[in-house]
Amino acid sequence: MIRVLENEFYYLDNFQRVLDWIGERYRDLLEEEELAFLAAFPTLPQNARALFVRMVMRKGELFRASKLVYAEIGCPIEAAQHLLGTGWVERDPCVDLDELFELLLKAEIAAAFGPHLPSKSARKSEQLEALRALFPDSRPFSAWHGDCEDVVLRIVMKPLCDRLRLIFFGNLHQDWTEFVLSDLGMFRFEQVEISQASRGFRSRADVEHYLRLHDCKQRFYAGEALDEIVRDLPEHDFDNDWLVGRREKLLFQVAQGFEKLKDWDNAYALYARCRFPGARGRAIRVLEKHERFDEAYALLQQAQAAPENEAERQHLLRIAPRLARRLGHAKLPARRAASPHRIDLCLPMPAGDWWVEGVVREHLASREAPVFYVENALANSLFGLLCWRAVYAAVPGAFFHPFQRGPADLHSPDFAQRRASDFAACLAGLEDGSYRDTIRRNYAEKAGIASPFVYWGALSEELLELALACIPPADLRKWCERILLDVKENHTGFPDLIQFWPKEGRYTMIEVKGPGDRLQDNQLRWIDYCAAHDMPVSVCYLQWEQAA
Repeated sequence: MIRVLENEFYYLDNFQRVLDWIGERYRDLLEEEELAFLAAFPTLPQNARALFVRMVMRKGELFRASKLVYAEIGCPIEAAQHLLGTGWVERDPCVDLDELFELLLKAEIAAAFGPHLPSKSARKSEQLEALRALFPDSRPFSAWHGDCEDVVLRIVMKPLCDRLRLIFFGNLHQDWTEFVLSDLGMFRFEQVEISQASRGFRSRADVEHYLRLHDCKQRFYAGEALDEIVRDLPEHDFDNDWLVGRREKLLFQVAQGFEKLKDWDNAYALYARCRFPGARGRAIRVLEKHERFDEAYALLQQAQAAPENEAERQHLLRIAPRLARRLGHAKLPARRAASPHRIDLCLPMPAGDWWVEGVVREHLASREAPVFYVENALANSLFGLLCWRAVYAAVPGAFFHPFQRGPADLHSPDFAQRRASDFAACLAGLEDGSYRDTIRRNYAEKAGIASPFVYWGALSEELLELALACIPPADLRKWCERILLDVKENHTGFPDLIQFWPKEGRYTMIEVKGPGDRLQDNQLRWIDYCAAHDMPVSVCYLQWEQAA
């Protein structure tokens, strides 16, 4: 049972903590209005500050006072009196009909608009539609419904508070609940020393660029015309790799939107200028779909000379024979696929709840050779525990607030390069044997801390000890090295099961495929890699016994 927070103003203290943090680290980026807010907020009475934060944390900008009753605050109307003179909150604000309907109950709508309603039993949406033409103007809430004794407040500082939240977190998807979940112990984060150089935003322009990108992203998800979004995307170079990455990802998504519409010209134009991983491969594919085969083949040859990663190399191998055939080139030699050990099983279909990997695990397991379902959990966890120090190194631009699960540049191409000496020191433990103590120590000391690599729920001491006893350090090094080559692509695709033979000090990984299932691209890449480095891996194909 989670213990209730003893400090009833915990949310107010957390909000003030954000303001202090921003004032200390980002003062040079703030505008006059934001600086004035930081200075004025602590001077207000506690109940007024608490009410303001409650309104900030809730959805929307309009609130009925009757819905703002909190024991620690007391009368919300009295608390609001201290906010009215600041201009941060309005009492009895002007609202339009749509806003009014969000505030009123159905019975209140009937009392306010009875003669004009087509039917009191109609749904609110139908009533609203019927009244729009009759009441197009905005007016104070009290003028809409004079018989209502409730008071309505509008918080007008939400945009400013959202900007402050953005500056603190470096994004707009994290909110004030991060503090609460942390205080309750539901989430714990590694505490990295955050320097001035670690700031996510380096200039006010960075903040404005982020907000423009976020607006474009929201419009994209809302289905707005793609050409209008492209027109408003910031195109100049940012002096901030983190923001560049956000823009390139959105550019890739918009290009995908054009491709789905079969607007080949616009799709290719965006892919061609996009630096997001996979954009070049999609550009080749779009040229092919547009039957511009010569251009597609020329770009393919350029990509083959320097593939951006294994995923692109695999994609090119798939496209190349088809394009060569289209252009009448000589047939390309077939690529020889890896041939992992194959296990064929034909088992009776179990009754009740079951899953394919679990059925195979139970069939293969024995006292002498236990089997665990691990998929991506074990390899990533061993990497994360061994290289914890390197992952959480205080590299500039990697950590800029206390609620980060991992470094901001985790998926950047230079992630490993920027920490080369730290990773080298961690992996050196695989040579001198100290890696086992490092992994055990971090497993004990860091237990439960949010990590982009460690799957705490999937790990157990038994699994960890078997892995350390049966997986050779040379194999573990190869896993780590491949993850570091491309974290985004290579942290997935590991086989489903792992079987250990403790007495013999060996293991094997097993990918399970049920009837009609096939190996995915990232799984094929890991199987190829394991085969190339003589690591034991099998593919188990399961069929169900046919009833007689």
